[in-house]
Amino acid sequence: MTIPVVARVIDGMVRAYSPPGDGPFPALLLLHGSEGGWSGWSHRNADLLASAGFLAYPFSYSYSGSMWFAGDIIDVPLDATEAAMAKLRDHPLSSGKLGLYGISRGAEHALLVTALMARDGVDGIPDAVAAHSPCDVVCGAFRPDEFRSRTDPNFEPWDPALIAWTWRGSTEGLRPSDPIEIERYDGPLKISHGTDDKVWTVECTRRIERRLSEARRSADITYHEGEGHWFSPAEENIHIDQICKFFETALA
Repeated sequence: MTIPVVARVIDGMVRAYSPPGDGPFPALLLLHGSEGGWSGWSHRNADLLASAGFLAYPFSYSYSGSMWFAGDIIDVPLDATEAAMAKLRDHPLSSGKLGLYGISRGAEHALLVTALMARDGVDGIPDAVAAHSPCDVVCGAFRPDEFRSRTDPNFEPWDPALIAWTWRGSTEGLRPSDPIEIERYDGPLKISHGTDDKVWTVECTRRIERRLSEARRSADITYHEGEGHWFSPAEENIHIDQICKFFETALA
């Protein structure tokens, strides 16, 4: 039996996934949400994308995480994501084309690091970006040990008093509610959102769509009718198929 996906090693310990063989394969860096890099979801998504022909690397950026604890999203240096993209692009199995794919806080992360690289004219900007269920503004830090149930009257999806991200050692433009200027990016962009999302309302993507239109930027935007923050199985199949087709075309 031939296994359609094999595990790969980056830097001696980090695990990525790809089809068997020597490639080259178009590369994808995956950014997890507040569930953290150890939860397994980003590895599972990387496995699915690897089965479609990609070298997929689930990049864990939250702090102090483990299989039992999500880890903090606080003062995360976006420079580290830039460095991880460069390392993946230069991997011997990579075709040299690289896509960035984030979900939830990972979607915010993907749009934000891309916007900053575009603003500053940084080399190595992603060749294509996909974001599912993003916020249109910078959010505050997330600390799982302080997370409250949505039924709690003091519920907050993030801490507005703490900073989630840094860039070049600075928090300028990265305060909670600062806009994410993804309209600066002129590469292939895909954004998707469930219309019944209770975590990040679909209005976040509708505002991004209006700003892109005003900036005369185009994007592949999909609204999944009746879907929440997490997909039903049937809709997830549709979403994964759309993501694969988007990156297949953009990274050809």
